Amino acid sequence: MKELQATAHSLLRKGRELRVRVKEVHDETGVGHMLIFGEPADDCLVRIHSRCLYGDVLGSQDCDCGPELELAMDLIQGEGGQGVLIYLEQEGRGAGLEVKAMGLHLGEETGADTFDAYRRLGHPDDSRTYDHAAYALAALGLRSVRLMTNNPDKVAALRDAGLIVAAVPLETEPRSPQAALYMAAKAKRRSAYPGHAGIGGRDPAIAPCGRTVDSAARHQDR
Repeated sequence: MKELQATAHSLLRKGRELRVRVKEVHDETGVGHMLIFGEPADDCLVRIHSRCLYGDVLGSQDCDCGPELELAMDLIQGEGGQGVLIYLEQEGRGAGLEVKAMGLHLGEETGADTFDAYRRLGHPDDSRTYDHAAYALAALGLRSVRLMTNNPDKVAALRDAGLIVAAVPLETEPRSPQAALYMAAKAKRRSAYPGHAGIGGRDPAIAPCGRTVDSAARHQDR
């Protein structure tokens, strides 16, 4: 914990100061960083976010990655700057930026969505893992979290690691027709239920309109 405290500093976001500490998280399948805002305790807000250079940094309007990250940070700030962001280096659903670009090129040429494109290129739909993120949260001493996500795979990974999870959907609107198609493809192919209206189906643990469903009973049944 002394090493963690040595990273403590302030950053200014949207005119408000946040206190943050940083720790690397990794295992044999991936690496990333855990940003600990304030002094998070049980039931704090948590976002596990896979890197999207186009959406997070370049402001691409073709996906929902940037808006989801921004909304997650807004929600953490709305709770006094208490929460955790785990930023994983799993670009292109774990395939990497070059494969992602190849998939986008193939999609433009053939009309395939990114999931079909990856398969045609010989890659799995989604090769990401979240175990190292889950164990990093447990190592902080957290037993229960409110996970900001539209992806049931992330909820399942944290539960499998022994955490009690209440899922908080991130409701964003597609910023372009391409983004709408991408979000629809996620709902169809991965059962990652987008938070915006018009695409049906959700994990029962992911409540509509930003509300959460306590999953303690479901966790105990597993």
